[in-house]
Amino acid sequence: MNRLLDTPITIWLTGASSGIGESLARELAMAGHKVIATGRSIPSLDTLAARFPGQIIPAPGDVTDYAGLASISATLQEHQPIQLAVLNAGTCEYLDAQHFLSAAVESNVTTNLFGATRSVETVLPFLRQARHQGLPARLAFVSSSAWWFPFARAEGYGASKAALSYFARSLRADLASEAIPVTVVSPGFVRTPLTDRNDFPMPFLIPPEEAARSIFIGLRKGHNEIQFPKRFTWMLKIVSALPQALQDRLAASMARPQPSNKETQ
Repeated sequence: MNRLLDTPITIWLTGASSGIGESLARELAMAGHKVIATGRSIPSLDTLAARFPGQIIPAPGDVTDYAGLASISATLQEHQPIQLAVLNAGTCEYLDAQHFLSAAVESNVTTNLFGATRSVETVLPFLRQARHQGLPARLAFVSSSAWWFPFARAEGYGASKAALSYFARSLRADLASEAIPVTVVSPGFVRTPLTDRNDFPMPFLIPPEEAARSIFIGLRKGHNEIQFPKRFTWMLKIVSALPQALQDRLAASMARPQPSNKETQ
C-alpha cells in the first residue's frame, strides 16, 4: 500500500522561511513534492523558490492574520489537491516572573495556538476535497516537548504548546471518521533563530536538518506522534513521571536565581 509521501503530492507548510520549516521545505522538495511555503520573510521564501523552481511556491503571510490567510487560501485553491498540511509557524517568548507581563503569554498563545487554529480553518476544506477525490490526506502540527516539564520562564511557551497538543489530539478524534489523520510533532531543542537567542544550556541540541529529516520520515511512515531526539524526549518522559513534589523541586533548582532587592536597586 502506498504511503502518503511515497508519491509526489502538494503540501502546505507554514513557518517555512526559517528554522525547522525552511529545512523541511527543502527535504520535501528534494523528495519530489510541491510545497506551498508560507512565512513572513519574503526574501527567504523567494530564495527557496529559486532553488526549487516549480516545486516550492511562495505564499507569504502571517498565520495570525485573517486577511493574509485569505490570500493564501487562493494559492491553495490554485494548486489543489492539497493532501498534507504541516502547521509549523511558531514563536517563543520567555516570561520574567520578577516583572510579570501577561503580554508575553498572550504573544505565545496568539501565534502558537490561534495561528494554528486559524490555519486549520483555512486548509481543512482542501484536505476534505482531497479525501472526496479518494486521495489520502493528513494534518500535522509542530508542537514541542517543552510542555512535558515545567521549565522556568517558559510559562507562556509551554502553555501554548500544551494547548496546541491537546487541540490537535482532540481534532484527531473528530477527524477520524473522515479518514484525515492528525500528527503531533514534539521536538526537543533544535538550532533555529529562536533557540539562538537562548542564554541557557540546551541538552541534545540538534540541527534543523536533522529535525526535518525526523519529521519527514515520521510522516512518510504515517505516525500520529513524532518525537525527537529520542535521548531527550525519553529523559523528559521519565522526569515527568516523577511525583509532582520532586518535579517542583527539580524545576525550582533549575530556575535562574533572582536578584535581591539591594542588587535590583
